[in-house]
Amino acid sequence: MNEEQTDRQYWIYVLSRIAEPVLTNMAARTLKERMPVEASDSKRASFSHLEAIGRLLTGLAPWLEHGQVHAQEERLRQRYADLARQALDAATDPSSPDYCNFGYSMQPIVDAAFLAQALLRAPTELWEKLEPSVKRNVVQALKLTRSRKPYASNWLLFSAMIETALYRMGENDYDPMRIDYALKQHEQWYLGDGVYSDGPHFHNDYYNSFVIQPMLVDIIEQVRSLYADWKALRAPILQRARRYAVIQERMISPEGTYPVIGRSITYRFGAFHLLAQIALRQELDPTIHPAQVRCALTAVIKRVLEMPGTFDEQGWLTIGLSGHQPELGESYISTGSLYLCAAVFLPLGLTADNAFWRGQAPWTAQKPGAALAHRLITLYARKLLDFNI
Repeated sequence: MNEEQTDRQYWIYVLSRIAEPVLTNMAARTLKERMPVEASDSKRASFSHLEAIGRLLTGLAPWLEHGQVHAQEERLRQRYADLARQALDAATDPSSPDYCNFGYSMQPIVDAAFLAQALLRAPTELWEKLEPSVKRNVVQALKLTRSRKPYASNWLLFSAMIETALYRMGENDYDPMRIDYALKQHEQWYLGDGVYSDGPHFHNDYYNSFVIQPMLVDIIEQVRSLYADWKALRAPILQRARRYAVIQERMISPEGTYPVIGRSITYRFGAFHLLAQIALRQELDPTIHPAQVRCALTAVIKRVLEMPGTFDEQGWLTIGLSGHQPELGESYISTGSLYLCAAVFLPLGLTADNAFWRGQAPWTAQKPGAALAHRLITLYARKLLDFNI
């Protein structure tokens, strides 16, 4: 076994460990019965199950969509694709004990959007292969979110993503205004150097990667041909996304750590959703070799996931970043929320012979000069703390 295969196999192992309890239980219609809902607010149980399946599938979708060369991985992919289709049935069938909340309160707008994003990322496996009755249920479930309006922030993209999926599903009543408003408003919120504000004000967090840029990219790729002004937005959206991916790669320290900033840090390595997406699209900046992104992300995954307490005794994710740290969970965080970490697995949609999986390469912070500078900055910061400055 060579090192390139080891990395991919490690990613598959981690993916399986995260996905197994969610997919097997929802496919069996036992997710609500068996998934613990850890949260500071007991009301989050109304939303947590849709969060889990929507967020998990948005990360797994590219891998589910593309057949693999290696027989063992292909068998697992086929099994998970089948479980995912059963899970979609269970989540959207009103008679199912695991029927998810699409129609009540605000949070379902978010996770219906992640579910819609998954369908766009795996149109064959997660849409075309569904039974007609399941397709009807999925459409109806997505449309239930229209009864509420999103907040004036990254939430605009959730409504836009849902309408984009409905358009791709052939629904003639999709709402282009919800798409247009999200796209045009984010143009107004662009700050420069690959960064958007999250609404009228800048927030120093990972939402440019959790939501904003990945959804902008996926939406514009689906709808760009519909209107000339949407087509004109594609180039700047992609250019900004590639720039922010450069910034993200440089955030990863020589040891595989990254800055703990802003809210929702319990999404763990879901913070690198955009970097993973740009790697999947094979559109990394020319200064960044795909293998260095793989090596960097592998270091991050190992650093975070292998902390004791990341999973409970039944294999469910727990709230935290470095193990179990429930104090890091904001009021909107629950067990299901945590599965946005699966977004890091997008490059598994690339076949094993792709340059992303081949060879070893130091990432930026490991290269001569950069690694030394990083260590000096770290030592300086520690000195400041020692002197209580």
